[in-house]
Amino acid sequence: MVSPEEWRAARDELLAKEKELTRALDALAAERRRLPMVRFDKEYALEGPEGTAGLRDLFEGRRQLVVYHFMWHGDGHYCPGCSSFTDNIANLAHLHARDTSLALVSNGPFDEIERFRKRMGWTLPWYSSLNTDFNADCGLGEGFGLSVFLRDNDSVYRTYFTNGRGVDRLRIDFNLLDLTPYGRQETWEDSPEGWPQTPPYAWWRLHDEYDG
Repeated sequence: MVSPEEWRAARDELLAKEKELTRALDALAAERRRLPMVRFDKEYALEGPEGTAGLRDLFEGRRQLVVYHFMWHGDGHYCPGCSSFTDNIANLAHLHARDTSLALVSNGPFDEIERFRKRMGWTLPWYSSLNTDFNADCGLGEGFGLSVFLRDNDSVYRTYFTNGRGVDRLRIDFNLLDLTPYGRQETWEDSPEGWPQTPPYAWWRLHDEYDG
């Protein structure tokens, strides 16, 4: 416990570091926008709500596309990390306003994917890449990640990819928790002695599986 004056002084000191990090992230984003691109011209037969779709169809007429590669472990074995990431995706109109689409792609049967999508109440587009080379061409295997594509007329280019903590930092729930005194409350965090902590991932649930 400190006085308001001491709190403001400590807050101002941290704010200076936050502003420095913000400028560094802006510089990194500028560098990301200048990454070279690789052409993705294979005709993938993805399965979606309207039937078979190619990668260009996922753009929905827009120039940019963000694809979240949602891990699929089989019906009834849903990835809680990918599910909570998807829970954090809000109204897509804000992306659409900047000529950008977003879609999920999983290497699983579409009927299983659609059943789970309805259970979770998600409305964003979700496609099956089963029996295609899409995951392999994205270097994913059976893992998760996030790819960005650019469309120039009929040509499609992959411009960016991230996974692991690169996807982690995009989640609004984690970003909000990082602002709180207890943080994410996981054992890898550097927190004061006695702060509540549990092993990483152990607390993750599907949103309809949390008790209380």
